[in-house]
Amino acid sequence: MAAQGLTTIKSSHSPRETMDRLEAAVTAKGLTVFARIDHAAGASAAGLSLRPTEVLVFGNAKGGTPLMQGAQTIGIDLPLKALVWQDASNETWLAWNDPAWIAARHGLARAEAVVSRLAALLDEVAKAATTA
Repeated sequence: MAAQGLTTIKSSHSPRETMDRLEAAVTAKGLTVFARIDHAAGASAAGLSLRPTEVLVFGNAKGGTPLMQGAQTIGIDLPLKALVWQDASNETWLAWNDPAWIAARHGLARAEAVVSRLAALLDEVAKAATTA
């Protein structure tokens, strides 16, 4: 079942390699990586098991500020986040919130140019992370 507003693509790489490639692509675009969260490691530390699951938190003020100027509540969805995980069939997936969905969620009108640039950027780094 697909989550509303979530873009999901399959990766041809392992979860760790996909996340490493994503982090490299984000950095190459001049974005700041704020955090890399390993949920599986956290689960293991708590005595629980979880297939590989990591989140990358990244962005920059030039991309996010114009959206927050239109609707400050959008700050709850920024910086951008991407999730990499391995499913029960050992397939690797990459997902992120669609910028158009984020804008609509916060009632932000007339943000098409910024949303379009963010969507193109996310598509580009996602392809770099997931394709051979």
